[in-house]
Amino acid sequence: MIEFRQGGRRRLDRVLDPGFLAEIGERSLEELRAMRDDAAQEETDLSYLRRLLHARIDIVRFEEHRRHGGDPDASVVDALPRILADNAIGPAAGRGRHNTVQPSRAESHRRHVEALLADTGLSDVASLSDAELAQSVEAYTAEEGSVSDHRIQVQQVMDACNEEIGRRYRDGSASIDELLARERGATG
Repeated sequence: MIEFRQGGRRRLDRVLDPGFLAEIGERSLEELRAMRDDAAQEETDLSYLRRLLHARIDIVRFEEHRRHGGDPDASVVDALPRILADNAIGPAAGRGRHNTVQPSRAESHRRHVEALLADTGLSDVASLSDAELAQSVEAYTAEEGSVSDHRIQVQQVMDACNEEIGRRYRDGSASIDELLARERGATG
């Protein structure tokens, strides 16, 4: 399970630490942006991990359905493009965020998901017993719930940073002209 560790060294631990947002109103605009960017990267990584878990859940559920009322001659391999596409193009369930970064720990997340059940049977879900399929769905679903809970918490941190940045622009303590000049200097 994904767990927050008070005082931990991972980005997740830093972002979710109660002290991360302490004295947010006293932080410089650059510090706020860096904090928001850390939270955004963590949110992207957690989103990627959720997608990996959803794919595995969908594969196992397909096999369960195939056995219990679906087409018994259907093949997971043949159905895989549809299984994965259905998940990818389903209705948006997020908070309307546009990610501007790529997952930073994709390989680590893939290994984490594989280690949940040692992924021994997922290369051939048809060989798993009904009990093993149920155990797989249970393990993946529990992990997805944990990841989702942490992702929501990280999004709340992002929201707090964005709200403070926005407040500064609204009340005039930060200037869009300074931001534009900074952006021009970074690209020029």
